[in-house]
Amino acid sequence: MSTYAAPASVPALTRIRIGSAPDSWGVWFPDDPRQVPWERFLDEVAEAGYSWIELGPYGYLPSDPARLTAETARRGLKVSAGTVFTGLHRGSGVWDETWKHVSDIAELTRAMGAEHLVVIPSFWRDDKTGEVLEDRTLTSEQWRSLTTQSERLGHEVRERYGLKIVVHPHADTHIDSEENVNRFLDATDPSLVSLCLDTGHYAYCGGDSVKLIETYGERIGYLHLKQVDPRVLADVVAEGVPFGPAVGRGVMCEPPAGVPALEPVLAAAQRLDVELFAIVEQDMYPCPPDKPLPIARRTRRFLRSCGA
Repeated sequence: MSTYAAPASVPALTRIRIGSAPDSWGVWFPDDPRQVPWERFLDEVAEAGYSWIELGPYGYLPSDPARLTAETARRGLKVSAGTVFTGLHRGSGVWDETWKHVSDIAELTRAMGAEHLVVIPSFWRDDKTGEVLEDRTLTSEQWRSLTTQSERLGHEVRERYGLKIVVHPHADTHIDSEENVNRFLDATDPSLVSLCLDTGHYAYCGGDSVKLIETYGERIGYLHLKQVDPRVLADVVAEGVPFGPAVGRGVMCEPPAGVPALEPVLAAAQRLDVELFAIVEQDMYPCPPDKPLPIARRTRRFLRSCGA
């Protein structure tokens, strides 16, 4: 493990716990021949200097808590969160199917000692093919369904599993831009719904992460650290490229080469004076199996230089 330390002039980010995720190893699906085996991910994320990880897509890592506990413990790793995908704007009719998906992941997340469940809204267009699945703009009724069902999810997850949901604004979903993120936050109960601010996705959709932290600080429950290449982003926006192919073009890039600058984002998060996870996620599906580890090492060194 690297012994790299931040320069003395950089304030220590004492409230920020840094981790990484399968996403930074090119993992988007439970099983895909273009992804590295889960054992290699665990070996390499520990080797890169991280001690916290997310579960990634359910079924990629072992779903048996005893086995996963043994595998993470022997590598000095701990779990910060699980991830679920939802389509709650579609109304109460999707609740039973959603809860079945959520409950399995929530149970494993709790068993691993984590406290957070990252909730990703459904895509309005397919992230692989670009096929338009539904209108990119929600109706007023769909917005009401999204906010009320999100509150219901937050309540049920808290009551049954003791977890906090953190909703993840994401490209090609209905919670994306500053306008839509603000609308979602203003319409949901802070005691039930917090935000997972993904700096890369928010920049992809035109948002300012520092402004969001300073405006809605009490709603920020979790961070994903990511950057976009502004030149690639300009091209994919101009051409209407879906998110998946945009990632294939390299729209998400290695820090500190892109935007937003992570130093002011981390400083703003530190000023909130609450404990926050900041999980590195560099979308790069698919990628060569030998690509992620060197990037992960360099990113960890860079974050140490920021005080993390």
